[in-house]
Amino acid sequence: MSSIEKPAVSELSIPVLWGEIRGEVWGPDHGRPVLCLHGWADNCGTFNSLIPLLPKECRYVAVDLPGHGRSSHRPPGVFYSFPTYVADVRRVVDGLQWTKFSIVGHSMGGNVAAMFSALYPEMVDALVLLDAYGFLPADPKEVFKVMKQGMDDMIQFEKKTGERKRVYTYEKAVERLSAANPSLSEQSLHILLERGLVQVEGGVEFSRDLRINFKNVVRIPLEQSLEMQLRIQASVLVILADKGFGATFPESDHQKRISALLQGYRDRNHTVVTVTGNHHVHLNDPEVVAPLVSDFLRTKVLTQLLPA
Repeated sequence: MSSIEKPAVSELSIPVLWGEIRGEVWGPDHGRPVLCLHGWADNCGTFNSLIPLLPKECRYVAVDLPGHGRSSHRPPGVFYSFPTYVADVRRVVDGLQWTKFSIVGHSMGGNVAAMFSALYPEMVDALVLLDAYGFLPADPKEVFKVMKQGMDDMIQFEKKTGERKRVYTYEKAVERLSAANPSLSEQSLHILLERGLVQVEGGVEFSRDLRINFKNVVRIPLEQSLEMQLRIQASVLVILADKGFGATFPESDHQKRISALLQGYRDRNHTVVTVTGNHHVHLNDPEVVAPLVSDFLRTKVLTQLLPA
């Protein structure tokens, strides 16, 4: 047993028609509910180092989105897209019987969180976006190409259904994930692989659904993104990393779309801050992010619950 007391964590399983959505639960039974949504190709382990540093009065549910971690893959022939993940979040909170809660979302999880908050504004009181803008506005001129590629990828994949996933040794799986995600520290790699691998004959396989790699066929332009942003009633905290997601978009048109989104948050008195770190700073160096998230939850959620 280490000198740092590890918080009690229990496994969550929410039944869905195609299997189950799995996750981890931290904190007291009647704590203030906070849903935590991971990024693309990650899993709920992405919050393992951050949650222990956040307010103890909250109950944190970190889920493996379908096709990730220990959650079931979507049925054959079904696409992965932001709106389908939003429906999954609705299924999870219905299963938990939550009617009002906060959401912390990293990267893709932040985009799912923001769309959920726009579609169900009365359910979300606070929204934290970790190296995410809440929306990924598409270039209208590129949408058709991307949609077609996503469909072609799926149809090609369906013709090769007999093929097995690649089997790795644990060490090779670490190398593979590190090569794909140079932003992960050594410790972070092991944390994500805890739920990201499954034992098979001859070694391990990545548990995630290969179909998550296909282009997202549902694209939303800037005008619609800004319209959705206006519908969010929750208080919003955007934490960007200076060497994070934004650094991968030198293209000026994309930067203009992102600037419009960030200005939209500022115009509505939401908070946008930049910290030192890379795309996985919340996992690699949680102490950089935790004070900001903790202060935000205390100010916007926990103090609101106190009697006058």
